[in-house]
Amino acid sequence: MASNHHTFALADAAATATLGAAFAPLLSPGLKIHLHGDLGAGKTTFARGLVRALGHTGLVKSPTYALVEFYVFSRYILYHFDFYRFNHPNEWLEAGLDEHFNEASVCLVEWPEKARGLLPDADVDIRFELDASGEARTVSLEGSSDRGASCLNALPAPHLLFAPRP
Repeated sequence: MASNHHTFALADAAATATLGAAFAPLLSPGLKIHLHGDLGAGKTTFARGLVRALGHTGLVKSPTYALVEFYVFSRYILYHFDFYRFNHPNEWLEAGLDEHFNEASVCLVEWPEKARGLLPDADVDIRFELDASGEARTVSLEGSSDRGASCLNALPAPHLLFAPRP
């Protein structure tokens, strides 16, 4: 299995959305992405930047209460899950969400640890950590499979993503 790792120091929520947008063209059907981090660390902001960059012009809501929001694109359906409200991993099975994890969809999962042991393994794990200011954050992306590592190998370097604009 290949592995790849990137770490980004992001100044604010706008930079987090920019990173999500940069990640969008790297998606392919069957990819599973797990988003880890405390409340307010940037998971949904990253997802919002990603979905908008794929061309969705409508509202990009947090799926905290609905458990899943989906977006239909020409190459795949992107499912955005949020398991924050789960009290036990079995709730994932009871919700019947396993059918969405297939080779024709892309699955973006917030709070994957809430379905620990039942959720399919991630291809890419992304960890968000806020600094003491509550604005800046560190985001670490790791390819957890060959598919995930290939995806991350195509990610632009930080100096290209966040270069000052003239």
